[in-house]
Amino acid sequence: MQAIETVTVGSGGAASITFSSIPDTYTDLMIVVSSRSTVSGVNDALDLLPNGASGNNSLRYLRGDGSSVQSGSETTNLVSYTPGATTTSDTFGNASIYITNYTSTSSKSISTDGVGENNATSVRSAIIATLHSGTTAFTSLELSLRNGNFVEHSTATLYGILAGSDGSTTVT
Repeated sequence: MQAIETVTVGSGGAASITFSSIPDTYTDLMIVVSSRSTVSGVNDALDLLPNGASGNNSLRYLRGDGSSVQSGSETTNLVSYTPGATTTSDTFGNASIYITNYTSTSSKSISTDGVGENNATSVRSAIIATLHSGTTAFTSLELSLRNGNFVEHSTATLYGILAGSDGSTTVT
């Protein structure tokens, strides 16, 4: 894995975090996110918009909130959940988003493992598997929240991953 870019939200927060001009020199991408939302609630949905556009996604999720478990499917850009303003103060959620074959002109797989943090129940943790059916290579990726903004110090790092000649993942 090689870090391509890190974005840290500054004072005043931000509506989105964007990685633009992604090089096509890797096989796969991974984004590691540490975030918190300004939403007046416990959870906010974290969306991933390849090339700045929504749609072309079919996903399955398994999520829990400390008192119940749910599974289902959606056709949204959901990749994880992040804690909102009513959770334990100054506590951030984390997600790891893995994108395969991002330069391909065929469907791409996106896998996410995310967890919210709170000193109580109700904040969500989820595993999400997405099939992105768009046929355009990903040259930019935008992370956004559905109902709030990212608070100051939210951070996302984009990593590039290479596959070896035998198909195994190599560290560069």
